[in-house]
Amino acid sequence: MSLVLPERFIHILRVMNTNIDGNAKVPYALTAIKGVGRRFSHAVCRKADISIHKRAGELTAEETDKLINVMTNPKQYKIPDWFLNRRRDIKDGTTTQVLSTILDSKLREDLERLKKIRAHRGLRHYWGQFACERPAHENYWQKGPHCRCVEEKVISYLHKAVMK
Repeated sequence: MSLVLPERFIHILRVMNTNIDGNAKVPYALTAIKGVGRRFSHAVCRKADISIHKRAGELTAEETDKLINVMTNPKQYKIPDWFLNRRRDIKDGTTTQVLSTILDSKLREDLERLKKIRAHRGLRHYWGQFACERPAHENYWQKGPHCRCVEEKVISYLHKAVMK
């Protein structure tokens, strides 16, 4: 089965400072934007009345603008608060969907705030350790040049060399 391309097919779309593959279907193409996952992209397509079976390169300029409008203002299109990725912001208390480069700046602000108040998670980020309280020994024995299996082989080799 071959794909018949329409006459105005765009192979690479530029949406919200992100290159989007025009060959992918719209919901999966939108996931290339930071802050947009599969579920949110499906909800955006439903609210914008765009078929999820359509390719991203087949979108018109009006449909692209409608998608951007729904993504930036999800509350106006009655997408529930629990669906958004930034609930009850520390500074202003609002619930929003943070996208693209704003997501990076918000994450940096949060980490700086955690470091400033000397929270445990902020200090772990500062030190470059795991911040999710994972035990340190989990990967210690399995990875790296000093893993347990390598050390045992070296010890057994040295032991055999000494015994000769």
